[in-house]
Amino acid sequence: MQDANIKANGKLTNQKRKPNTFHAVDTLKDMILSNELQAGTNHLEAELASLLGMSRTPVREATLILEAQGLVSVMPRHGVRILSISPKDMTEIYQILTELECLSADLAANKNHPEVEFEDAENAIRDMEAALRDADLEAWAVADDKFHSELVRLGGNQRVINIFDMYTDQVKRARMLTLKLRPIPTKSNEDHRKVLDAIKSGQSDVAVKVHKEHRVQAGQMLVELLKKFGLSNL
Repeated sequence: MQDANIKANGKLTNQKRKPNTFHAVDTLKDMILSNELQAGTNHLEAELASLLGMSRTPVREATLILEAQGLVSVMPRHGVRILSISPKDMTEIYQILTELECLSADLAANKNHPEVEFEDAENAIRDMEAALRDADLEAWAVADDKFHSELVRLGGNQRVINIFDMYTDQVKRARMLTLKLRPIPTKSNEDHRKVLDAIKSGQSDVAVKVHKEHRVQAGQMLVELLKKFGLSNL
């Protein structure tokens, strides 16, 4: 049974979660998302503690958090297994994120936000465009993540934000595996611009339509790449 202080979204209460746990979560997550800790591998708690240069307690807490986020499986007395990326799981996650982000686009378009509220989303689009000019796909992915986070924030529904945060790391991990296998994402930038312009002008139906088509296509492409190159078995 997981620690009672771990919430459904994998976060410890502020009173119980310590700085070392924050560090362990962030470091282990980075290692998983970059595939330094590869899918399908097993690691003892003591091994991970040694790798991070800390005691086993924060590592144990961190692995429970990462388990709740769907990145690892904690096996009592047998350590931690880095979970593979299942095309079925990714299909389901994209279905959830598509609906949540479309709801956020609808909500944002009806909020009449002042222009200043769109600055971060605008900057994300500009960063995506600059990254493509520099042929820097990793920088593009970071900026793309920022845009999607801003879209959800602009919707203003905290429960949507919480659920979005639960699943987004799994999408990042799959995308990093497929980033250099996909076509140059020029259309993705164009879609984001259309969505943001529609939100600014209060055209919720346009924002939702464009974003839904974008997310569905992106999800289908990612899943097909996972299957085609056998990346779900790594």
